[in-house]
Amino acid sequence: MLLYRLKSLLLTMACGLLLAASLGVVAGQRAMAGTVYFSVQDGIAIRGYDPVSFFFAETPARGHRSHAVMWKGAVWLFQSAENQSRFESNPRAFAPRFGGHCAYGMARGRMSDGDPLAWEIVDGQLFLFHNQRVEDLWRANHDAMIQAARAVWPDILRGE
Repeated sequence: MLLYRLKSLLLTMACGLLLAASLGVVAGQRAMAGTVYFSVQDGIAIRGYDPVSFFFAETPARGHRSHAVMWKGAVWLFQSAENQSRFESNPRAFAPRFGGHCAYGMARGRMSDGDPLAWEIVDGQLFLFHNQRVEDLWRANHDAMIQAARAVWPDILRGE
């Protein structure tokens, strides 16, 4: 019981620190070169959805606090211990591109929140979109969109 409370307290403290850090980046501080910045809400990546579930289920599933991992400045939640283990063995394979921000917006040089309910997997990579409308625009020419987003992503990370 004590171990559970300690784990819960540490997770809560980590979420608070992550939220403060993420607000600092959003407020205009420059991200350090080489830093992968993930969109977080209350310190939780992709609104609490299990990133592995996008690849193995028909629809994405919500993660649980009992299966949580801290990676790249965000807490990632998983539906099961199996999905948590998959992520821990290769997080870059499952994390959404462009820090979980809207891939369409990124292609346009703008950073906006990605919605885990508007998504697509292209060549084994997960992309999130702000909403269904921009997802449809993305699908019309996703190869060019990916190329454009990749071109601006480093500048956005540097705050340029």
